[in-house]
Amino acid sequence: MPKILIVEDEASIRMALEDDLTFEGFQVASAADGEQGLQMAKEKHYDLIILDLMLPRLNGTDVCKQLRHEKIITPIIMLTAKSQEIDKILGLELGADDYVTKPFSPRELLARIKAILRRVHYIEPEQETVRFDGIELDFKQMEAKKRGNKIALTALEFSLLHFFISHKNEVVSRDQILDAVWGEDVFVSSRTVDTHVANLRHKIEDDQAHPKFIVGVRGAGYKFVIS
Repeated sequence: MPKILIVEDEASIRMALEDDLTFEGFQVASAADGEQGLQMAKEKHYDLIILDLMLPRLNGTDVCKQLRHEKIITPIIMLTAKSQEIDKILGLELGADDYVTKPFSPRELLARIKAILRRVHYIEPEQETVRFDGIELDFKQMEAKKRGNKIALTALEFSLLHFFISHKNEVVSRDQILDAVWGEDVFVSSRTVDTHVANLRHKIEDDQAHPKFIVGVRGAGYKFVIS
């Protein structure tokens, strides 16, 4: 039974989420501020964290940043206000896997939760371990190395890499990436794909400005180039 941590200071939203997710069969824990949420996320394993952006004591971006800095790769869905477009992108750049804009429908949030859990737990057996040009990926253990040094990839970044590797040397569109990694029933903009690709390049490429592996194809999408 997947365990979900809700970090949300608005009591009405927090309790509604607790009720909805418990009804759907998840184990649910919650925190009312950023410091408490960060401590809970560090002390216990969760399958997913729902993290509000605006929190007392420690805001959501700082919580996300600290978790990723400590190599905690638990998937994070960030809750943002409608007017916080810049903060949404910043949250993704700091390692959030997805975001949902308030006010949101419980159905939409549930769809995104299920999509993330599906991609985290589904890896084809023949592709559990992949090596190329000094990069080592262990999809089962969710571990990555570059020339022997560990690199911190989020759950979504592992899923994105898994998709690229499954379609290596093929041109794939942003819509194909969205459907495969986020799910056909989840609405995410193509800009989100570009943000995550940029983050991934930062971690695995030697030169982000001249990427060797994740190559952009103008007007078409991306190609993952490995021999």
